[in-house]
Amino acid sequence: MADGGDGTAAAIVGATGGRWVRCPVSDPLGRRIQSKFGLAGDGCRAVVEMASASGLVLLTPEERNPLLTTTRGTGELIRAALDRGAGWLLIGIGGSATNDGGMGMARALGVRFLDEQGHELPEGGGSLARLARIDARGIDPRLKATRIAVACDVDNPLFGPRGAAYVYGPQKGATPAMVKELDAGLRRLAAILRRDLGVAVGSLPGAGAAGGLGAGLVAFLNGRLRSGVDLVVEAVDLPGRLAGCDLVITGEGRLDGQTVFGKAPAGVAKVAKQLGLPVIAICGSLGPGAGKVLEAGIDACFSALEEPMSGAELVRRAPGMLERCAEQVGRLLVLGGTGKASDRTDPRRERRGRGGARIMRAQSRGPAGAR
Repeated sequence: MADGGDGTAAAIVGATGGRWVRCPVSDPLGRRIQSKFGLAGDGCRAVVEMASASGLVLLTPEERNPLLTTTRGTGELIRAALDRGAGWLLIGIGGSATNDGGMGMARALGVRFLDEQGHELPEGGGSLARLARIDARGIDPRLKATRIAVACDVDNPLFGPRGAAYVYGPQKGATPAMVKELDAGLRRLAAILRRDLGVAVGSLPGAGAAGGLGAGLVAFLNGRLRSGVDLVVEAVDLPGRLAGCDLVITGEGRLDGQTVFGKAPAGVAKVAKQLGLPVIAICGSLGPGAGKVLEAGIDACFSALEEPMSGAELVRRAPGMLERCAEQVGRLLVLGGTGKASDRTDPRRERRGRGGARIMRAQSRGPAGAR
């Protein structure tokens, strides 16, 4: 399982028997790199993670500059998915290095952004303040018949104090002066979008996600902003996969008070409770507010962390700690049926639960060492 962030494409590819499609794209500074998107087993659904083309992880700290960075690579991934015949796209927009309102993405799909002299604007959010006209007549016609679902779990508007530039710009390398310039550019973009395309996105909740890519996907691709975990639940048919199960085991790297706000374990628990199934969470660690998950449908949670350790040591020891924690959970399940764990088969070898119960593991995918 996943919640629209890192690992979403891997979760859907794995769950549906899909495959990866590799293609060259532009990175946030326009350099050519190899990226990829996921194609579900039916060959009709594609999953694009914008971070793999326009993400902050592709830049060194010294290279971060949202005045210059572009979402063009994300648009190139979308175009490649259309070339493969995808009629439904799930686009995850977390981890961006950009603040261009989706201009680069739209440009890669045929939209033109012009200044007062009719010249194309340069890439990057810094040029939006000079935007005079948007020409969308050349947009890829295949998009009209394509469903675009956007995994977005924030409600920030496009501009203003809670907008893309002020809230997320600094982590992308923006100075206070740059933040004001970027915010002015997004205001300008919203005004031109309303005038030229008849689309109002300035105050739309989620429009400010990924440096305004949320707004761009709505305005140019008619995308629909939705909860990431809900999209993944549908894409992998989680309710169908849980049919006939007696227990659901889920988890994430750190389970805390934020887990209930659209994270994978909470989404899994919601589906499980609708089916009347108990839920156990096994996590790397438990943080402040972890008790809130008990109100969100998770019946018990366990931390695999055995002692304080460095990040490097954690990566090395995580698999063993996770296995040992899972064994103890298994022993508790055996005790629930017999009251004596030592009388039963080693829980690590159990393929089915008490009474032959089928057990479904719903794993939250994420960065290595935090799964």
